[in-house]
Amino acid sequence: MSKNLKIFLGFFYILILLLFLYFIFTNIQINRLGDFSYYKELQMRLNVYISANKIINLVYFFIFAIIWVALLGFGSPILIISGILFGQWIGTFVSVISISLGALLLYSIGNFFFRDLVIEILEKRFKKYISLFQKNEFYYFFIYRFVGGLGVPFGLQNLIPILFGMKKINYFFSSLLGFIPGFFVFNTIGSGLNVYIEKSNKFSFIELIFTPEIYLPILMFSSLMILSLIIKRKFFGNANK
Repeated sequence: MSKNLKIFLGFFYILILLLFLYFIFTNIQINRLGDFSYYKELQMRLNVYISANKIINLVYFFIFAIIWVALLGFGSPILIISGILFGQWIGTFVSVISISLGALLLYSIGNFFFRDLVIEILEKRFKKYISLFQKNEFYYFFIYRFVGGLGVPFGLQNLIPILFGMKKINYFFSSLLGFIPGFFVFNTIGSGLNVYIEKSNKFSFIELIFTPEIYLPILMFSSLMILSLIIKRKFFGNANK
């Protein structure tokens, strides 16, 4: 890859990041972040804005999520936000598809432009898993997504299949199916936060934790983590030896 292309891609990434930060800081009053009534105001404004044209806002969010993931953005904030904006069911649906597409886009870009660099950086670290994925790339990558990527940062998770040349259709559908349980839990937490802010007049951490819309998804998350550890040991335990 040419030096000019690297500079262009780096500049484009920084530009998108700066525009996002500008939008955040120009629409949020930093001096009121400690005031719970401010969050209620934001929640009411967001509800009105989203309800005014939900389809268009879903499209905006969908496009933003794809670009965010393609630029190595974190997955968890997007999931919480989608739950807050659209609720647990629609939020899960739109985030699963958009993030799967964003991950596929990142994988395609990385495989085309940065293949040699990715192999140089990641192959030694993840060599123990390559032969496992090569046995059945769809099945093991689905398990890999389901267990949260074995603790690997989300951006790197999306690039690891470059090491074993995974087919794009297998990449997309194994990611999509593997994402569903975890994404549903995070969207449920986001939806629960929205409900808590709407119903409460003042913030109480204890009340927040014991709100059904919050503690139930936390229990779901804990159960999912325990199940993920069991699955990780069963399917990837031998690769660590």
